[in-house]
Amino acid sequence: MDSPIVQNSRPILLSVLRIVAAFLFVQHGMQKWLAFPMPPARPTTLESLSGVAGVFELVGGFLLLLGLFTRPVAFVLSGLMAFAYFIAHAPQGFWTIANRGELAVLYCFVFLYLSVAGGGPWSLDRWWRRTQAGRRSGHAGAALACAPSDRSGLSVLLWQSIRRASRPRAE
Repeated sequence: MDSPIVQNSRPILLSVLRIVAAFLFVQHGMQKWLAFPMPPARPTTLESLSGVAGVFELVGGFLLLLGLFTRPVAFVLSGLMAFAYFIAHAPQGFWTIANRGELAVLYCFVFLYLSVAGGGPWSLDRWWRRTQAGRRSGHAGAALACAPSDRSGLSVLLWQSIRRASRPRAE
């Protein structure tokens, strides 16, 4: 059985994984299309596979960084990285260390995990679901209510205080 600290940190670490992976991934698209933080080795054109991949890296990486449309974007990016591995790296040899494909494989499986697990509590997807839940129920507190698996730290205190404040008082 996991300790409460481990259970409470899982959703937060999911968000940290998404944010760090997206921050690292978006840099590939920024390099190809914005020449930042350094210019690409070869000029990028939209007609090339590298150029199309750069658009996915830039836009998809930014959406993942924000946690917006996390599941479908992560699924598409997972496929992109699988495609990149088999097109660019696998023909160079079987071992990923030799064909320099370890980053593509790692991104592929991290994004595949995010496509199933979602973006975590620090995502615009979560914020959007909470605001929609509050609108549907007509209850302002419901927008901030936490799912049972997401009750950790400050969110628990906030959730409990909102529940207490929303109860009718006997006078």
